[in-house]
Amino acid sequence: MENPNFLKQKYDLHNAPEVAAASKRAEIKTGEKVPQNPEARIQNYLDRLERLALDPEKKQPRKMFGAEPRPRALSLLREMVMNKYVRPNKEKMAEGAARVEERAAREMGMEINYGEQELAQRGEIAVTDLEKSLDNWIAYLSDMNEPYPTWFRYYAFRNILDLGDYDKDKGEFTKRSAGSTRLFPDIDRGALAYVEQMIEASKDPAMLERLQKAQRAAALENIPQNQLITKEKAAAFAKLSFAKQYTEGIRQAGEITPEMREETRGKWIRYEQGTDPTALWASLQNKGTAWCTKGFGTAETQLNNGDFYVYYTLDKQGKPAIPRIAIRMQGENIGETRGVADNDQNLEGNMAEIAEAKMNELPGADKYRQASVDMKRLTAVEKKTKVGQELNRDDLVFLYEINSPIAYFGYQKDPRIAELRKNRDPKQDAPIVFECQPEEVAHGIKDANETTKAYIGPWNMEIFQKIRKYPNIKHLCESFPDKKIFLQTLETNPDINSPELAEGALKGKNIYLSDWGKDLLYKTEFSQEKEKYDLVRFTVEQLGFSKGATTDEIYKKAEELGLELCPAQVGPHLRLQYPGREWMLIAMKRITDRDGHPNVFYLDSDSDKLELDGDYASPDGMWRRGSE
Repeated sequence: MENPNFLKQKYDLHNAPEVAAASKRAEIKTGEKVPQNPEARIQNYLDRLERLALDPEKKQPRKMFGAEPRPRALSLLREMVMNKYVRPNKEKMAEGAARVEERAAREMGMEINYGEQELAQRGEIAVTDLEKSLDNWIAYLSDMNEPYPTWFRYYAFRNILDLGDYDKDKGEFTKRSAGSTRLFPDIDRGALAYVEQMIEASKDPAMLERLQKAQRAAALENIPQNQLITKEKAAAFAKLSFAKQYTEGIRQAGEITPEMREETRGKWIRYEQGTDPTALWASLQNKGTAWCTKGFGTAETQLNNGDFYVYYTLDKQGKPAIPRIAIRMQGENIGETRGVADNDQNLEGNMAEIAEAKMNELPGADKYRQASVDMKRLTAVEKKTKVGQELNRDDLVFLYEINSPIAYFGYQKDPRIAELRKNRDPKQDAPIVFECQPEEVAHGIKDANETTKAYIGPWNMEIFQKIRKYPNIKHLCESFPDKKIFLQTLETNPDINSPELAEGALKGKNIYLSDWGKDLLYKTEFSQEKEKYDLVRFTVEQLGFSKGATTDEIYKKAEELGLELCPAQVGPHLRLQYPGREWMLIAMKRITDRDGHPNVFYLDSDSDKLELDGDYASPDGMWRRGSE
C-alpha cells in the first residue's frame, strides 16, 4: 500500500515546496485541481516521483544506470542530488582528508604538507568515492525489480542523505555533516525490508495480523508473548528515526557462524508461485541473510512473480535450516541468484557448484553461466593461495581482470577479489602478466629504452611523444593492474558502412545502444572503405587543465597539441572491436540529438553488457579534470 499519511506525520510533507510544485504541474497538465487534503497532495508528489525516477510505463528514453537502462530523468535527478549534497563540499572534504593523512604521517614520524594542487586532487577523490557510494543507493531504490512501494523508496533515500557509516562497536549510524568524507551507509537489503514491514504493520491492521499469524506459524504457536509484534510495538517503531529503525533492522539479521559456512550438505526447497509467503519468510528470520525476502511483504511480492528456491544447509541437529543460496524466478526464467557471503549477497565459494547445478535445471541459466565459471575459478585461486601454491600467469591474468572483469552473483564484486589482491605484490606480478623480464618493465619514462616491453607510470602528451620512439613497448599502464593506458590503432570494417548495418552489428554482439546513442548513430557518416585511425586517450587534466575545462577549451587545446578530432564513425566501430568496459568519451565533431542538444559518443558498460551511448557536449559545458 502507499503510505502518504506516514510521511505527513513524519515530515509535514504536504507543506513542502516540492509537493506544492508537483501540485501546480499536475493542475497545468490535467486542468484539474489537486485536492487540498494532505494525503492527496503527498500522493500526487509520490506519483510524480514514480513517473520520473521509475517510469513504470516506460515512456521516457532510457539511459544506462547501474545494471540496466533507467529513465533519463533519473540521471537528471542524480545530478541535482550530487550538486546539492556532495559536490559543494569538495574543499571541506579535501581539507578533512588532508588532515587525516597529515596526522597519520606525524604518527609515523614524517612531516607532510599539501599544496593547492594536492588538496584539489584529494577533493576530487573524495567526491568520486562519495558519488559511488550514493550511486549504489540510487541504483537500488530506482530498480523496478525491487519490491518497495514509492513512499518507502522516498523515505529511505531522504534519510540516507543524512547518515554516515555504521559504527559496529556503538551499534549506531554516524550523523553526516557538510564536508564529511565518510561514505554513505552500506545497503542492507534485509534491514530495509524489516523497516518497511514494521512501518506497514503500524498503519495497516491487515498487515499486522498477517505478521502475527506468520510469527505464530513459524514458532508452531509457541512464540513468547513478548516477542510477538503488536500494534503498540509497530507504532513505537514507526516513530523512531530512520537511523534507529535501520539499526534495529541490522540487529535482527542473526549470524551464520564460520562452522555453519563450512557445511555444504543440504536440501533445495521450492516455494511455488502464488503460495502463502509465511513458510519462506519464517525460514529466513535471524539466519544471517541480507536478502530483502526477509520482509513479509517482499516475500509475498516475490512469490507473486514466480517460484522461489532456497538451498538450506544442515544445522547442528542435522536439519536443512540454514539458508545459503536463493534463486528467485521472474515468471518462467531465473530473475536473480543470491548468496550469503556478504551484505552484497555474493555466493560463498563452496556454494558456487551447488548453485550452478540447480540453475542448469531452470530456464534462463545462460545469463549466469559466466558468473558460475568465474566463481569456481576464483575459489580455485583462493585455495591455491591458502596452501601457499604459486599462481601462474593465467591465474594472475584472471585475478587482475586483465582481459575481462570477474563476473559475480551479488550486487557488488566478490570481496575475495580485493582480499586476494591485497596480499600480492603487483610490481612482481606485472612482468609475469606481460610475459617479460623485470628489467624490461619501465616504471617511469626515464627507465624506458629500446628494450622496454612494458611501461607503468604517469601519462600526458609529453610522455606520449616519447613513448612513440620505443616500438617494442606493447603494454602501457598508469598503474598496474587497474589503470591501463589507451593507445591503439583502429581499422574499420568496410562491411559496416551504414547506420542500419552498425546497429545490426551492435545487436549481434549484444551491445546496448541507448536512445541517445541511436540518435547519433543515424546521423553518422560511414566510410565505404577500410579506414585506419591511431587513437590515444587523455584525461582533461593530462591535457593541461587541472581544474577542468569546457568542451571548446579541450578541443582547442587538442588542436594546439597536434591531435585531431575523431570522425563520428570511430564511436560505433571502436565499440564493436574494443572489449574495455571503462567509461570513455569520443572526442568528435558534435551531433545534435532528438532534443537539439550537441552530443558525442561515449563507451561504457553495465554488469553484463558493453554500451554505446551519447552524452551532452555543449561548447561551454564543463568537464571535470578526471573525464577522459
